[in-house]
Amino acid sequence: MLITAQLVKELREKTGAGMMECKKALGESKGNIEEAIEYLRKQGLQALSQKAGRVAADGLVASVVAPDKTAGALIEVNCETDFVAKNDDFRRFVAEAAELALAKKPSSMEALAALSMGAETVGDRLNTLVAKIGEKLSLRRFALQSAATGEKIGTYIHLGSKIGVLVRIKGNKADENLLKDIAMHVAASHPQYLNKEDIPPKVIESEKSIYREQMKDSGKPPQVLEKIIEGKLAKFAGEVCLNDQVFIKDPTGKKSVRQILKEVDPTLTIVSFIRYQVGEGMEKRQDDFAAEVAKMIR
Repeated sequence: MLITAQLVKELREKTGAGMMECKKALGESKGNIEEAIEYLRKQGLQALSQKAGRVAADGLVASVVAPDKTAGALIEVNCETDFVAKNDDFRRFVAEAAELALAKKPSSMEALAALSMGAETVGDRLNTLVAKIGEKLSLRRFALQSAATGEKIGTYIHLGSKIGVLVRIKGNKADENLLKDIAMHVAASHPQYLNKEDIPPKVIESEKSIYREQMKDSGKPPQVLEKIIEGKLAKFAGEVCLNDQVFIKDPTGKKSVRQILKEVDPTLTIVSFIRYQVGEGMEKRQDDFAAEVAKMIR
C-alpha cells in the first residue's frame, strides 16, 4: 500500500512520533493506523527494555485535593532526565494520572495503570509517551488520603514539582492557609515521623548506641551518661518528628509545629502526612525491570 503524506501526518498527530518512525510503522502495518500505533508502542517498549540498566530517577510529583478538602492524591512518575520532566506531554500525563487517582481511588499501581485515560489506559498512554520521547518512563508510586469528620486535607508542591506533600489535619481552624503552611513545612523540613512515640524502637536503640560510643571515653558516671543520652534523644526527636520540629515560618525560630497549632486553635492536630521527593531511595532492579517489560511486549 502506498504510504501517503496524509497517513504519516495523521499518525504523527495521534502519537507525536517522528516522521521517519511513522513512515516505518505504517510500512510495517501496511497503512493500518491502529496497527501502526501498536507497532510504535511496542517499539517504545523494546527501547525501554534496552534501557533496563539505567535508572529513571528524575521526574515529577503531582497532587490533587478535592474542592471540599476531604480527599487527596499524590503521585510520582519518573523519567531519565530533567529535560523530559519539563516536557509538556509528560507533565500533562502526570497531572491527568493524579486526577484519575483521586477520582477512581485505585487499590494498586496495577489498578491505576489499567484505568481509562481517554481512548487508552494509563499504562498504554505511558507506553505511547515512551515511543514518542525515547526515554524510560515509569509510574513509581501514588498515595491517597481521605478525611474523617472534622478533618481536612492540604497539599504543597515544591522545587519544580520535585517534592510533593499531603497533610491531614483535624480541628476547627484547619483552613486552606494553615493546611498549605504545614504542608510547606513538611516539604522543607523532611520529617520522618509525626511524634516521638512513632519512632521505631530499633531506631531509638541505634541512636542510643551511637551516643554511647561517642561518649565511651568521657569518664562520666553511667547515670550522667543516661541523662545526656535522653537529652540527645529529645534533640533527635526535634529533628525528625513533625510536631517537635521548629516551624519554618515562626519568626522567633523557637516554636515547634505543635506549639504553633495550639496557639492558632487548641483543637488543631496533625493526623498524618505523606511526602514524596522525586527519585528518593531508588535502587537499580535491572533484571526485574527487563523481565516485566518482556512480559508487556509479549
